[in-house]
Amino acid sequence: MLSALCLLGALLFALCFSAGAQQPAKVRRIGVLTPKLAGRFEPLNQGLRELGYVEGKNLAIEYRFAEGKLDRLPALAADLVRLKVDIVVAVGGPSVQAAKNATKTIRIVMSGAAPDLVEAGLVDSLARPGGNVTGLTSLSRDLGGKRLELLKEVVPKVARVAVLYAPASPGSALYVKEDLPVAARALGLTIRSWEIRAADDFEKVFAALKKQRPDGLYVTPNALMGANQKRTIGFALESRLPSMYSNREAVDAGGMMSYSADPADSYRRVAYYVDRILKGAKGSICLWSSRRSLNL
Repeated sequence: MLSALCLLGALLFALCFSAGAQQPAKVRRIGVLTPKLAGRFEPLNQGLRELGYVEGKNLAIEYRFAEGKLDRLPALAADLVRLKVDIVVAVGGPSVQAAKNATKTIRIVMSGAAPDLVEAGLVDSLARPGGNVTGLTSLSRDLGGKRLELLKEVVPKVARVAVLYAPASPGSALYVKEDLPVAARALGLTIRSWEIRAADDFEKVFAALKKQRPDGLYVTPNALMGANQKRTIGFALESRLPSMYSNREAVDAGGMMSYSADPADSYRRVAYYVDRILKGAKGSICLWSSRRSLNL
């Protein structure tokens, strides 16, 4: 009798242990907020898989693309907050701002080109971001002079460069008015900046550039330019203008050259931040800048 009871107890223990072991893993939900649809998130997914997060098993990713319309970002960010995602991965300064305005509690991991984060009020400092924003910045503004230098090195005949920028982006305005003129003078270049406030402005500016006939085209890094990248590339090719961009995607699409952080490396690093937060990292994690790369 005693042995039978022991056997029954052992069977019940084994069944309970088996049921416990088979409990499904908790599914973590990540929201991705970005101004445009791009096939660049596989490195993020790969990085997450390497850290044990498998979409459809213990991970769900909610993508929200603004399709180049920055005014849609606040609503998309609010949608992710309503879904109660664990983390928002925000690509670029406008996405970070929209996510930060939408929530003070959900952690935000940023990636991609962004304005001066401290000046824009997104973080307290790079070493101690504070608040709920952390992640990576490409420090793209700091690379402006180097981009001009490389353009001049590759195409020595360049003397007059047209710079396209979006004045609504605080980082772009400072970048064009303060950083690029200093670098241009050192290189003996003349630059003229052209404002692009909305998608409708591109054709007007292109028409003016055809009359001005600059020697080169420099496209600043910001969400509006990124969303209309095919247009600037098409114009540069049609006008046979040497062109400089801030991302490799532009080169893959026909632009002449770019100098920027390695996007694949950046997204793998984003996965590291996501993992740390999901595992309970408290407080803010310092922001990192990504490796730079030249693409021709």
